[in-house]
Amino acid sequence: MAKIILGKRPKNFKRVVSFDLPEGGKGSVEITFVYRTRTEFGQFVDELMAAAGEAPASQSDEDVKFSLAKALGKTVGTNADYIMKVADDWNLDAEFSRDNVQQMCDEYPGAAAAVIDAYRLAIADGRLGN
Repeated sequence: MAKIILGKRPKNFKRVVSFDLPEGGKGSVEITFVYRTRTEFGQFVDELMAAAGEAPASQSDEDVKFSLAKALGKTVGTNADYIMKVADDWNLDAEFSRDNVQQMCDEYPGAAAAVIDAYRLAIADGRLGN
């Protein structure tokens, strides 16, 4: 068992995140997450919630019309933004970039939710997850 040293926090930590594939079976990716204390994680989430609550300055009738494609596209983009803020590397053959993270979120919807949940469990609850 590793001895802990108070005040010597890690810069990051790795987790293998598993998720369901659309065609069945399981996929996984090892993510290198950015370490935050519980307090820092709370501040991070508060900032995200405050930003999400900001209303656009003006809306036209065109903006108000619902489009599932736009809604899902926005969710994919929001998930990619979140993952880019909580991680800094992965073990995929593709470079860890916003475009590639967004592609993963779009092609493997279960991956985004699993990565987000794995980070929350590790930081807020101190658990491995999965």
